[in-house]
Amino acid sequence: MTSHAFRLAKVEAFVWRVPLDEPVRNSFGMMRSRAALAVRVEDTEGAHGWGEVFSNWPPDGAEHRGCLVEEVLGPLALERDHASPSGLFEFLTARTRVLVLQTDEPGPFAQAIAGIDIAAWDLVARRAGLPLARLLNPSAATRVPAYASGINPTRPGQVALAQKALGFGAFKLKVGFGEDRDAGNLRELRDALGEDATLMIDANQAWDLDSGIVMANRLAEFRPMWLEEPLRADTGLQTWRAFAERSPIPLAAGENLRGRAEFAAALATGAFRFLQPDVIKWGGISGCHDIGAGIVTAGLAFCPHYLGGGIGLTASAHLLAAVGGSGMLEVDSNPNPLREALARPFARIADGCWHLSDAPGLGIEPDLPALARYRSRR
Repeated sequence: MTSHAFRLAKVEAFVWRVPLDEPVRNSFGMMRSRAALAVRVEDTEGAHGWGEVFSNWPPDGAEHRGCLVEEVLGPLALERDHASPSGLFEFLTARTRVLVLQTDEPGPFAQAIAGIDIAAWDLVARRAGLPLARLLNPSAATRVPAYASGINPTRPGQVALAQKALGFGAFKLKVGFGEDRDAGNLRELRDALGEDATLMIDANQAWDLDSGIVMANRLAEFRPMWLEEPLRADTGLQTWRAFAERSPIPLAAGENLRGRAEFAAALATGAFRFLQPDVIKWGGISGCHDIGAGIVTAGLAFCPHYLGGGIGLTASAHLLAAVGGSGMLEVDSNPNPLREALARPFARIADGCWHLSDAPGLGIEPDLPALARYRSRR
């Protein structure tokens, strides 16, 4: 990646939270509110950039990670010049290694660093006058295939049809709610969308090897493109390989992997056809760009995982456009005012694709006045 030196003068965290009328449901639990944690960085020349930090769980996770950004990582980031956002990423990771061990919080630290990294890339791309995707790759695409995700087990056909009307052509259903219910929901989607619709299913770590294979065989008749996280993310790779060998549905995973070594090991197993790094959970742009390129080189599909606000979603779109390959962008189908308000102007979905802005950086700004009523005061 091209080096773009900068020195930061300010690092700020903004937390917003919206209560939900209908919770977002997963096999392991539900979200009763939607939170977003944005990071704004500004350099000594007045240029700025925005990033986002994973904050879906636990319930007060956004506030906690916001404190990490402003009280721990921000002051470190201001200490010195940085040759590039990747240099800042490596610096913050190295400087907090002991703190991570002391607190036993590798996830929150990695997520907070990822948000700062995204903001730094937005900043240098704005300074360069280029969309982030083109800064990373001058030949980057201007649109990427996208799918409607997070379809809950309640009224899935109705939700999918609404997403189809918005321009989506592929749809991912949450499963892991019982054999009959999962099969019934997939049948409902097929009946609503037609036999040619592209479907995927996400079990959110619901099963073990034996029960997962039973479910994979039961659900294969609906021809999903992939089965995502049927096993716990910390399951040994030999078990993942055994599952892949017995499953009639190709496997997808990656949102809960952290670090280059874990992704390299996952690639080496041959168990996964679709790999899904999440830019706000680990790596930001700096880490996930290299991993995404490795996935594509290996002949697999790089499909960025995403469930959050609009900044990280837009960053994921730019990253996918830069890396290329046969992957798809995940766009949450659940109502979330923090998604659109964090990313003005919000991208256009048409013909099953997310269309990138040609504005510099991520090409977006949070609508701070509209977001003011959701601001969380730590």
